[in-house]
Amino acid sequence: MKNSAKKPVISERYVWELPVRFYHWINALCIVVLCVTGYLIGRPPAIQSASEASFSYWFGTVRFIHFIAAFVFFFNFVYRTYWGFVGNKYARWYNFIPYKKSQWKEILCVLKVDILQITNKRFSTVGHNNLAAFTYFLTFLAFAFQSLTGFGLYAAMSNSFFPQLFAWIIPILGGDFMARQIHHILMWFFILFAMVHVYLVFYHDYIERTGVTSSMIGGWKFVEDDKEDTK
Repeated sequence: MKNSAKKPVISERYVWELPVRFYHWINALCIVVLCVTGYLIGRPPAIQSASEASFSYWFGTVRFIHFIAAFVFFFNFVYRTYWGFVGNKYARWYNFIPYKKSQWKEILCVLKVDILQITNKRFSTVGHNNLAAFTYFLTFLAFAFQSLTGFGLYAAMSNSFFPQLFAWIIPILGGDFMARQIHHILMWFFILFAMVHVYLVFYHDYIERTGVTSSMIGGWKFVEDDKEDTK
């Protein structure tokens, strides 16, 4: 006897625009570089060399790379902030702030699958699910604080115009020590976030089978045509 159940029709949908994909990968690269160089700046290894001093300026090179990556990270973040107002419906800011009851209901459903694992119900959305979107929003706030504290600390050693725009941060935080502590703690937040993020991306890619991983490269996801898209 043939199975009469209707199979869902799968189609491609363009979800992540090119600016969003560029932002994602540039941001990922910057975070890796900033975390590695930031850790070395916070805990510099005792490296001795008998070579000429000009060839042993490795720590200065590390700091230079950190500062360059910080500028790229910041302006990349500013551009993503702008794109949250002009991008397609999957990139808009209203997706990231849960102001509807339905969004909080979806957050609870995703928690049951991802964190509590009390259900294995297949759950997928076209763009970000609401738990992921709200988490990214909190991460954007962390990006802002990391930039403020970083450039605030940099302002003390630079007379350039741009870093001096952040000189007011240090007095508000009560001095360099508190700013460095916040900057350091946020570094570990990004490291932990990256680990969880990579795990959940592959997890949802396996559960949902919608092309979550490849969509951040090509922009397209596989979607059931009868799926309601409210975003």
